[in-house]
Amino acid sequence: MDHIQDDIKLAYIIAIGIMMIFVVFIILIVLTYNKRQLLYLREKQLKESEHQNQLLQKELEKQKSIEAERERISHDMHDDLGAGISALKLQAEFLKQRAENDDLKNDIDELLKTSEEMNLSMREMLWSLNSGNDTLGSFIDYSKMYAQNFLKKTKILLLTESENVVLETIITTEQRRNLFLCLKEALNNAYKHSESNQLKLSFIQRDKEFMMKISDNGIGINHEKAEGNGLRNMKRRMQEQNGHCEVTTENGTHLFFRINL
Repeated sequence: MDHIQDDIKLAYIIAIGIMMIFVVFIILIVLTYNKRQLLYLREKQLKESEHQNQLLQKELEKQKSIEAERERISHDMHDDLGAGISALKLQAEFLKQRAENDDLKNDIDELLKTSEEMNLSMREMLWSLNSGNDTLGSFIDYSKMYAQNFLKKTKILLLTESENVVLETIITTEQRRNLFLCLKEALNNAYKHSESNQLKLSFIQRDKEFMMKISDNGIGINHEKAEGNGLRNMKRRMQEQNGHCEVTTENGTHLFFRINL
């Protein structure tokens, strides 16, 4: 009887030992599998990271190539077109000195005016192409200079202000160009239609939002008339930049242009 009990105990111990070995074996298999899975995931992440780095590097190289091409075009325009316009202007001034007919002098004056307008347009294009101007500081400085030159021969007094603007903040070329074209349109409308004697140009930054505000003290906008092409174009330009254009007419006309930087 004791012999049978000893055999049962031995068999029980052996069974427990086998089960423990089996459990340890399963644990080792699970740990090995998890380790291999972890290594696989790490290798996959490394490969994806390397792929992303390669894509980023290619994108940076592409951007550098585009910026280099923009710089080349701007230099060529400055050297070739600039020299051509200057030569045309000098030739027209020389002809004007020799001209005796008043009608001919008037025609030459128109030619000089056209050449000056061409020169200004070329400078605007050069400013737009230059990637070194892709900051709020550059945009604000150029906008102020343009507004001052545009209004200096009018009766409209220009006031400017900046609020919380970080001058080094990056703005894309497209945002900068479209904001500037909106500024040109707004100034032209104020000169032609507002009957104002004062215009305020404000630049405001709030974190990642930038706003340009143009306010005059004129007669405002007649909302009974159909919306003009100028206002529609300004709204369209802002929509294309995922921005917003708003107009109010209390005590003059107030234009708000907002973009996310």
